[in-house]
Amino acid sequence: MTTETRPNGLGRSLRDWRTRRRVSQLELATRAGTTQRYVSFIESGRSLPGRAMVVRIAESLEVPLRERNALLLAAGYAPAYQESRLDDPRLAPVRAALTQVMEAHHPYPAVIVDRYADLVACNAAFTALVATADPALLTPPVDVARLLLHPRGLAPRIVNLEEWAWHILDAMNTEAVRNPDDRLTQRAAELARLVPERPSNPGPDYVGFAVPLRLRVPGSTEELRLLTTLTRFGTAADVTVAELKLEAFLPADARTAELLAEAAPAPAPAAAPRPDPR
Repeated sequence: MTTETRPNGLGRSLRDWRTRRRVSQLELATRAGTTQRYVSFIESGRSLPGRAMVVRIAESLEVPLRERNALLLAAGYAPAYQESRLDDPRLAPVRAALTQVMEAHHPYPAVIVDRYADLVACNAAFTALVATADPALLTPPVDVARLLLHPRGLAPRIVNLEEWAWHILDAMNTEAVRNPDDRLTQRAAELARLVPERPSNPGPDYVGFAVPLRLRVPGSTEELRLLTTLTRFGTAADVTVAELKLEAFLPADARTAELLAEAAPAPAPAAAPRPDPR
């Protein structure tokens, strides 16, 4: 008589993450400093790894900190990564760094968002950029993606709305596949209903490898051509900090740089990070 071994919650989760990352058991074993046999035993539920091994495997698969804690809990261990409130005194250096980054981007717009693209902080240039939006979309919590793509937001001013909107939606869907989250998936689906259908023949409106945001200047025939960049706190050991992203809107040409400099309000400290509602 034989006993069938079935994957436990940890084993199933690790196998799902490995499959999602398209990493073989052998490659994962090499990254984590163990053997393919042991990885197979973990996934099948025949072995329960120690706490350090769970962390090592999660790091090797680039699992987000929040989900690493979930893996540790599934293995019966305490979480390894704390999740602080943004107003926690221990995060004062982080808040100071965010303010400094915001100010450094003046006169170009910049925002700090959380994992769901909700606004955490912004500089005065971004506030000026979205001043034409419906005030209801600017009431906290502000969904930055919705603010940009909503018909009462910046959408009417976006010259290449179809192409740029689907560029953003594709990035959101890719993130939802790479790091599954029901709320992120639902948000992408809601935004997809706000924008025009995906263009069948997208135009060659690229700057290098990037899709520029072409934004009409209110009361003018000119337009801004903006490139967006994303920056993360790559060495963060706190869940809250690790999930923050800086999105900066940079000029794609000299005229856009001039227009932003002319329109930007006087330099001012960045908006303080919003209080954590938890």
